[in-house]
Amino acid sequence: MPLRGPWRPRPAPLRGPGARRDGRGGAPGPSALLPGSGRDPAGCGAGSGRRRRLSPVWGPGTLPCCDRGPSPGWSLPLVGQDFLEILSAWYCSFGSCGATGDCRVLNNVTGLESELNGQLHGQHLAGEVVLRAVRGFLQKPQPEKALVLSFHGWSGTGKNFVARMVASHLYRDGLRSECVRTFISLFHFPHAQYVDSYKVQLEKQISETTQLCQQSLFIFDEAEKLHFGLLDAIKPFMAHRDNKDQAGNRRSIFLFLSSIGGNAINEVALDFRRARRPREEIPMELLEQRLRRELLQPADGGYARSHFLEENLIDFFVPFLPLERRHVRLCARDAFLARALPYTEAALDEVAKMMVFVPKEEKLFSAQGCKSVSQRINYFLP
Repeated sequence: MPLRGPWRPRPAPLRGPGARRDGRGGAPGPSALLPGSGRDPAGCGAGSGRRRRLSPVWGPGTLPCCDRGPSPGWSLPLVGQDFLEILSAWYCSFGSCGATGDCRVLNNVTGLESELNGQLHGQHLAGEVVLRAVRGFLQKPQPEKALVLSFHGWSGTGKNFVARMVASHLYRDGLRSECVRTFISLFHFPHAQYVDSYKVQLEKQISETTQLCQQSLFIFDEAEKLHFGLLDAIKPFMAHRDNKDQAGNRRSIFLFLSSIGGNAINEVALDFRRARRPREEIPMELLEQRLRRELLQPADGGYARSHFLEENLIDFFVPFLPLERRHVRLCARDAFLARALPYTEAALDEVAKMMVFVPKEEKLFSAQGCKSVSQRINYFLP
């Protein structure tokens, strides 16, 4: 169906990932590229209260504990719907949904700590920083600003994995919660000529989510590819609050996932490995210094040129180290266990041998991290 309304652009026909496939040419409108807008991939706007439609990107959603609106399939008049909304709000007001009073929020920090310790391999620094940052933030009665974490490292080292952990332990429906919004730069903001429209829609999306939820989580994947103008749109929601209004009492967490700094992190890890020093001795201060230096370098990406550093909006840099063969084996073991499949030590070795390791001479670190490990174990199925 063609988009309707003021947001429908009419550019010349495009080719490539953003082009339409119905033969009409043109690019999808900016509102079609943001979750929660009128034509978002999940099929529901912020606060809709309806069950989300199936989507190849966002997946099926579920109703939160104290959702707004009746379940799908109920044919009630408007008065009945209003009554259920009032009843739902009344039920939640008893405080049975945790300290936030929001049934959609779990804040299971103990579960997060357990999963970080048991499932995140080779990332002792990332696990410690994330846990300390999240726990400290949630313990504050009234945070003076949003919590902003910047994840850095090669692809496959665990950045998305940890982001999913945070969402699943802080929210009842995890990434599918209406209090969690995930943005992928090249998917949601593919065309630079629409950056002004993207900016308006992004501001609206974040504002509506923070008003809807007592605690919100925003994940920006491929952050290094975010346009500079979009970073300006996000900045006010992360800055220190000047007043203590109702919105100011709500919590927001921002996670930025970026490959910037990955090479600097790998160089430090390589130096320690060649010096026969365990990676657990790598000091956080050294990595943070290297990351800041690289982020301040002139670059084409807006993320590195943003004012996030100058204005101290980033609370913690989270480095993800390159993974060694032993870590890949642990990832393979977890993949077998997740599918309830038997495995042998020889099978784990075979999975590790399928991966590409660098540097070419020493072959110390997996070039893909643990990415694609779960697909590799298909070779061992009968």
